[in-house]
This record gives sequence, structure tokens and C-alpha cells, in this order.
Amino acid sequence: MNTILDNIIQNKRLEIASAKAVKPFAALLEEARQTGRPGRSFRQALERSATGIIAEFKRRSPSKGFIHEGADPEQVVPGYAAAGAAACSVLTDTVYFGGSSDDLVKARKRTDIPLLRKDFTIDEYQIAQARIWGADAILLIAAVLTPAETEKLSLFAHSLGLEVLLEIHDACELNRLCPVVDVVGVNNRNLTTFATDVRTSFELAGRIPAEYLRISESGIGSPDTVLRLREAGFRGFLMGENFMKEPDPAAALRNFIQALS
Repeated sequence: MNTILDNIIQNKRLEIASAKAVKPFAALLEEARQTGRPGRSFRQALERSATGIIAEFKRRSPSKGFIHEGADPEQVVPGYAAAGAAACSVLTDTVYFGGSSDDLVKARKRTDIPLLRKDFTIDEYQIAQARIWGADAILLIAAVLTPAETEKLSLFAHSLGLEVLLEIHDACELNRLCPVVDVVGVNNRNLTTFATDVRTSFELAGRIPAEYLRISESGIGSPDTVLRLREAGFRGFLMGENFMKEPDPAAALRNFIQALS
């Protein structure tokens, strides 16, 4: 039986094929290369931030359904920036997360902080899209890529001026680490069951070489957890549901940061 992740990747391949039929890769790549927008360093923003919080714009999840249906990126993302987010993550998957390319485009117009395109990236086509839509970094998920694919996609992202967040879930995926990855994220969510356990970050913290900036993702609900993760060596904390479930996500982030300090 297919897992949710299997279904997502199958659907992603269909989406990419449909997009290529409308606009061939060569034309998209030329458009991406002509984009004159200067990039913002995702890694440097985290290194310089007092909080390290990457606030996520996320309407729904495959396991819980809608978290904040109707949320507007033109309000939420600049609100996050004003509240103190170091960077923002924007979900662009439509079928499973209720996002779209428009969400990223609109967010880019309203903020100057680094933006991560959060999606299931398996093809260079998606990376060129990310550049055009306004991303500064892309996500690569180790669970769906080989070491060779990880390196190839990372190099391509760099060629377009984008940084790379490589996401791992267990020790078996550590072999995807390579010098061209900018940031390593530990996702505390099990991609088979979609349950979260922040112990995953603590277990893997010491296994990630020191040259990689480390991010903990998912299942982070309290300032105390962030403080303990900092002590374990993490510099970034990707949080979405904790804020997006509230009527005013930016206010929720502001209160969280106040509690941290």
C-alpha cells in the first residue's frame, strides 16, 4: 500500500509533466536566468538572527486537513517578518497542502526576508520555477532522492542563485549530505505516519557535521523546546502549524518570541 509520501511524489511527477507540456524546460530556464532579482541568503539570515525562527505559511496538511483555510500570504508573511521571523517558508503544493505558486509570488512582493519554497522537489524544472516565483532557497527531501540526485539538484539550485535546505528524517539519510548543501534540517515528522516527535532532532544533532547549519522542523510547540534545541546545536526552527492554527499567526509568533526572551 502506498504511503502519503508515495502518493505526493506520484502526483508531483504528473504536475511536472503537465507543466513541461505547457512551457518546455528550456524556455523556463531562460526565464529563470533572466530574473534580475538579487538573492537573499537563507543561511546568513539564520546565522544573524536572535531567534532563528522560520515561520511557515501553511493552510492545510495531509494528516489534519485545513489548519487555516483562506489564509492570505499578503497579510500573514509580512506580519511574520514584522514580528521577528528570520525567514519564511511558503508551501506551494496545492493538492495536499492547499498552497500555490501565487502564494510565493505574493509573499515575495510583500517582504524582503528570505523565502523558502516548501515543496517536494524532484526535478530541475521546480527549481527554475522557484527562482522565477521569488524564492531564495529550495527544499530537498532526502527520503525521495538518491545521493547523486541530491548533489545534482543542489548544484543546479546554486547555478540559479538559490540556497538548499536538505531535510533528513533518520540516520540512514545522512549519506545525502554533500558539500553543496547549505543547511541541514531534521524533520521531526515521520513521513509514513505523519506523527511528530522532537526527540528525532536531539538524536540526530550530534550526527550532523559541524560545518552544516542545523534546523529543527515540525512538532516544536514551546519556547522551552527551542531553548533546548539551541543547546543541542540547532540555529533554525521551522514552525508553521503552531502559528497558523491561530486567528492571527503573526501575533502568535510575536508572543512566542517574547516568551523566548
